[in-house]
Amino acid sequence: MKGDMTKGNASRILLTFAIPLLMGNICQQLYNTTDAIIVGRFIGKNALAAVGVANSIMSVAIFFIFGICIGTSVLMAQIFGSGRYEELKKEVSTALIAGIIFTLVLSIICIFSTRWILVLIGTPAEILDDAKIFLQIIFGGLIFSFLCNFYSSSLRAIGDSKTPLVFLIISCILNAILCIILITVFKLGVEGSAIATVTAQAVSSLLCIIYVYRKIPLLSLKRNEFIMDNSLLKLSIQYSWVTALQQTCIYIGKLLVQGAVNPFGTNAIAAYNSVTRIDSFVFAFGESYSASVATYSAQNKGAGKMDRIIEGFRISIITMAAYSITLGFIIFMGAESIMKLFVTGEEIEVIKIGLEYLKIISVFYILSNTNNVFQGLFRGIGKLRIPFWATFIQIFIRVALSYILSPYFGMKSVSYAIGTGWIIMLLFELTCYRKYFKKEIQVGESV
Repeated sequence: MKGDMTKGNASRILLTFAIPLLMGNICQQLYNTTDAIIVGRFIGKNALAAVGVANSIMSVAIFFIFGICIGTSVLMAQIFGSGRYEELKKEVSTALIAGIIFTLVLSIICIFSTRWILVLIGTPAEILDDAKIFLQIIFGGLIFSFLCNFYSSSLRAIGDSKTPLVFLIISCILNAILCIILITVFKLGVEGSAIATVTAQAVSSLLCIIYVYRKIPLLSLKRNEFIMDNSLLKLSIQYSWVTALQQTCIYIGKLLVQGAVNPFGTNAIAAYNSVTRIDSFVFAFGESYSASVATYSAQNKGAGKMDRIIEGFRISIITMAAYSITLGFIIFMGAESIMKLFVTGEEIEVIKIGLEYLKIISVFYILSNTNNVFQGLFRGIGKLRIPFWATFIQIFIRVALSYILSPYFGMKSVSYAIGTGWIIMLLFELTCYRKYFKKEIQVGESV
């Protein structure tokens, strides 16, 4: 069956599946980066800082939803890999109904708590109102974010990473066009940026749903097939809540680090907002490859092929090392030119702060992408608590060191803290890997 990852060349399968994910990830980053460039260029650095602060907060909610979709997609991939197609349909129905209910409740809570959260993290008064209106519009459209991610994740679970990419590209182009029109023509400010994002996500989710119902009977549901299976609901929660917490942990950590950056003023906030967009592009391939490893491992776990899982993991580590070294060098050498994409050359202080950050963090990129491979492996075989605790430890160290070091190193403290967190995270994952795959490792070493 098309999308079956339990047979064939592991290297080719992983890369073929990862490339559309990478392109989709880049498109996803273009959502935020396009907004940042347009907002920074046409409205100003205060608006850029407001969107940056808002992005840290909205990411917590959006990636909690994304984590739920990742968790359920792992379960779907395992069911698909084992050939239990009727059970797969029940899982789709159960996860969809539960996800919609949860997302609507979360959306309401987020809308009414926006200002309180912004004040809590010390958002400067001059950007507070812009950040608030941006967030409330985004939170109002969370349901579209869930539907888009749910159907995209379901398609990837059965081995189709290309179709979600097509819809995402359309959505990304639409977002850019609307963002420019609403900001430069209708003068809606950051509000226009938020409306463009929500509209683009709505279109993407609608396209996914139409495609599934017309082309993928395995995932489409008839009226009498919308049911909540209690046993699958319990299993879905077990798979999804840990991944959702992990994703939330990442962005709560980023939000707390944003709180460490905010006291340094608007220049530091604008610089941090810019460099995190660069980081997102760098991490795009690692995150995409991680998703590829997760789906590959999940299907092969369902088929009982542990040796094939190890083979794919080792190939992925080598691939990520080569990628990280190459891109890290490019970022290190071109840091100043990259910063000038976000602000005009007159913003010397913003460029200086961003430059210092990029010069340090680029050295650590290889650690992040290696961690991504481990995360995909453990997620795919259903050991979801390992990625969660690895992430929790890394985020705890990142946040703690950011606050401890910031009085001495300023914004540079964030890059030192992130790098240290990645080192500890990798050591933890290596320990878990050797423990869980002890038998397979010994067999490989004896060959």
